[in-house]
Amino acid sequence: MNAHHEHEFEAAPGLPEPLPRGESLLWQGSPDWVPLAIHAFHVRKLAIYFAAMLGLQAIYLSGNPQAALLKPLLTSAVMALLALALLAATAWFAARTTLYTLTDRRIVMRIGVVLTLTLNLPLRQIAGASFKPLAGDHGDIALSLAGKDRIAYLNLWPHARPWQLKNPQPSLRCLPGAAAVGERIQRAWLAANPQVQARVGAVEPAPGVPVAPVSAPITRPVREHSVASAA
Repeated sequence: MNAHHEHEFEAAPGLPEPLPRGESLLWQGSPDWVPLAIHAFHVRKLAIYFAAMLGLQAIYLSGNPQAALLKPLLTSAVMALLALALLAATAWFAARTTLYTLTDRRIVMRIGVVLTLTLNLPLRQIAGASFKPLAGDHGDIALSLAGKDRIAYLNLWPHARPWQLKNPQPSLRCLPGAAAVGERIQRAWLAANPQVQARVGAVEPAPGVPVAPVSAPITRPVREHSVASAA
């Protein structure tokens, strides 16, 4: 995926300053806005809810003349469509302004539609990760942070693992080709943590199984939201 230099203050797309000498860029990507609208902004669930409410309203007003029935239903339908359109537009802007970057030392998340926030997550401070497959080849990769420092859930959303409010986990949301990204993260994490690699040996992902950093060889598929932690 090509990175667009949309933020003039950035030294490079997605990076607040040039990479230090010796640090290499491995991958950059952004969420796909359609899955983001469905899974983070819940556009599909809301569309079903609005449709059900319109149906109930039609049943409630069914005893009225046709002219009295159509006007409130039309008004409700227009309001529902407007709300869904605004949510979809917000998802599009969120995907457009988000850029995830993986280097051989860290993961950088540039997020925020109005106020841009750049998060630097050193690979040595990532304790583990979980992978959630979505439709097609999309998926979410949530990162567990080592230590006591945490990032507020509201600062991360929608780039956070859902419902992890007490211990928020930064998440690369709705990525196309998420399986390959997970494997890239695994390899980079192992290279940045040679003490783990020396202890467990070389780790190879199971065929067709996207994984994030792990501390033991994988011998079976990783289930949805299974977390592999570094010992």
